[in-house]
Amino acid sequence: MKQITIFGPPKHRPLINWNGSKCQQRRQNRKTDTMEIVLEILKLTIPGMIVFLTTFYMLKQVLESQFKRKELELRREARQAFTPTKVNAYERLTLFLERIHPSELVLRTHKKGMRGRHFQSELVKSIRTEYQHNLTQQLYVSPEAWGLIKIAKEETIKLINIAASNMPDNATGIDLSNMIFQIMMKMKENPVDVAKDYLRRELKKSL
Repeated sequence: MKQITIFGPPKHRPLINWNGSKCQQRRQNRKTDTMEIVLEILKLTIPGMIVFLTTFYMLKQVLESQFKRKELELRREARQAFTPTKVNAYERLTLFLERIHPSELVLRTHKKGMRGRHFQSELVKSIRTEYQHNLTQQLYVSPEAWGLIKIAKEETIKLINIAASNMPDNATGIDLSNMIFQIMMKMKENPVDVAKDYLRRELKKSL
């Protein structure tokens, strides 16, 4: 009797996954290719970017320098054109202050035989006329300077009126002149002189 040998199912051996290995290799190759492309792009763009930024900075410096130079030239031209007019304004206002100074005003306005009241009226009229002729000069001086000029004008008129109020109706022009000088001697400072000194200092600073 023959012996029958029963074979069991064949054992399965693990198969090598060639497809998975190939995919992984492909992915690595793709990463390597991408990095190489990025590096090549950087090699091309970085030098160009450096050149661009350097050129931009240099151009900016040149344009700013030209702009500042042009601005200085315009200011210089404006100052040269403006200075003669400004100096003339200071000269005219200084002359105005000199003309309304009580000592100068009295000697210039008084006429022989002039009565006190008439003399008072002529003095005030002369100051106001001189002031009106120089109104436009305020455009060329500071508000502070013009304010002192106005104070000098108003205080001089007040001085004349105070002197006249202390005089009798029959007082002469000479009597009024003497009273004006007496009041001036008691003043600590004359507003006209204060304004003149300020104008000189301001003009010196602006030149």
